[in-house]
Amino acid sequence: MSTRSKARKRALEVLFEAEQRDVSPLGALQQRRDAVAQIVNPYTVTLLEGVVAQSERIDEILGTYAKGWTLDRMPTVDRAALRIGAWEILFNDDVPDGVAVAEAVALVRDLSTDESPEFVNGLLGRIQQLKPTLLA
Repeated sequence: MSTRSKARKRALEVLFEAEQRDVSPLGALQQRRDAVAQIVNPYTVTLLEGVVAQSERIDEILGTYAKGWTLDRMPTVDRAALRIGAWEILFNDDVPDGVAVAEAVALVRDLSTDESPEFVNGLLGRIQQLKPTLLA
């Protein structure tokens, strides 16, 4: 597993934990650092800061294009992976869009339901197609 893949997985874990504990993702990250003196990959921090900074826009886009699903109905792991993938597609020019989609799909393949990879792939693929209009 690449360093960035590990960073994405850690970011997903923090987003999941934050949602379960009803705390901010950056607060959850800081609590993890304080509790175990954990060194956190800088890309994990970049992902979390980016997702938090763009959370309203990301959730608006996900909610608009998730056919038949509201954000609240999605499994928490899927929602976290989609937020990370959407941020990388829309706001991080250092990551090719296809890589962002593939990485999000890999996360849910390992951590979520059997239907999740197809759902995440479809939704992020749609966002990838619409990227020019979404950022206009």
